Amino acid sequence: MAKVKTTFFCQNCGTQYAQWQGQCKACKDWNTIVEELVQKPEKQVWKSSSSSSKRVAVPLKIDQIDTSKEPRLNTYNGELNRVLGGGIVPGSLTLLGGEPGIGKSTLMLQITLELPYKTLYVSGEESQKQIKMRAERIHPKGGNCFILTETKTQNIFKQIEDLQPEIVVIDSIQTLHSDYIESSSGSVSQIKECTTELIKFAKETATPVLLIGHITKDGSIAGPKILEHMVDTVLQFEGDRNHVFRILRAHKNRFGSTHELGIYEMQGSGLREVSNPSEILISKKDEELSGNAIAATLEGMRPLMIEVQALVSTAVYGTPQRSATGFNAKRLNMLLAVLEKRAGFRLGAKDVFLNITGGITVDDPAIDLAVVAAILSSNEDVPIQNDFCFAAEVGLSGEIRPVQRVEQRILEAEKLGFSTIFVSKHNKISLKTASIKVQLISKVEDLIGFVV
Repeated sequence: MAKVKTTFFCQNCGTQYAQWQGQCKACKDWNTIVEELVQKPEKQVWKSSSSSSKRVAVPLKIDQIDTSKEPRLNTYNGELNRVLGGGIVPGSLTLLGGEPGIGKSTLMLQITLELPYKTLYVSGEESQKQIKMRAERIHPKGGNCFILTETKTQNIFKQIEDLQPEIVVIDSIQTLHSDYIESSSGSVSQIKECTTELIKFAKETATPVLLIGHITKDGSIAGPKILEHMVDTVLQFEGDRNHVFRILRAHKNRFGSTHELGIYEMQGSGLREVSNPSEILISKKDEELSGNAIAATLEGMRPLMIEVQALVSTAVYGTPQRSATGFNAKRLNMLLAVLEKRAGFRLGAKDVFLNITGGITVDDPAIDLAVVAAILSSNEDVPIQNDFCFAAEVGLSGEIRPVQRVEQRILEAEKLGFSTIFVSKHNKISLKTASIKVQLISKVEDLIGFVV
């Protein structure tokens, strides 16, 4: 029998210590170090086939490695394919995190039900009857999806060996436990051991594994930080449970870009893909209102038209308020200072509130001009024409700076029926457009004549 060993792990960052201490030296948090019993396994947990276990890995020249036999697996979900970079890579581990009730399990179950591949959905949180009830509401015909309710990794691997699935989904990694680690589910040592076993299985059999992970109150993946280093892709499912739209982002992707964005709409029958998010991010109004401006932004390779709302009012208290939702508050203060210094608007004694509609957060500097236009419109109480949009960065001296891929933004604005787009005079534009006018400006002062 193997000797039982006692170790101490930080529950926040996963750092291991030989004895207990009050503060973790790695993350500087107090009272996060917990004693755990660890028993090293005497044999391998996942056993590959006899032919592969006898094969010894040999070094190959990089041009001798053949990848043509393992193309990406199509998920038949356009938004997920875009975020992953074209589909699921065989043998990869993908970790999906998000707040409780945001729709992580619904998204994974919906994808597995629509896949034509043999899929094993392992749940440690719901029974088979509960999953069946949700599956009938989402997609009644899921013939290739097998449901297993199990938390012990040894039993899961035994069922995998019998079933031979092409894709495995684990819901969730914090509920799994291994007999070779004598600690409770969700502890640092259990999460590391179970993830290591799944990585070994995925790499040896070229079977992709999708993991669902819980998050902490500060929004990070629960468990040790090494979990995010071990997996190949980390996806974040975001959104407000009070709104119907959900956003899927890639925080880490070894096989693609991390700048792509997927948008879903939560419905009674599951999550609907939003192929044209610009139409849902721009509110429909019966009459023109002041303080609204449309910005042409980019999320990865996808152009988006978003609505910027501003409210400027006289400060009731001595200190004026500056509030921004979905936009950097420090950048808002910078733009207000530019308007005060370069354009002569006295905003120092006024409250300024800014909101990006749709519940998304934008860090693209190309929406600066739209923010300035919305603030000026609200300050003067003059509405901006509904068919005007903006795509430019504002500098500290009041100059209008060029932005990247401006032609792609112009085409998106033209497709949605805008008549005029305001861009920097220094942008090099070779695009010939017939239905949209490209208005070139060089200073903030030039914008005032069009907006106010």
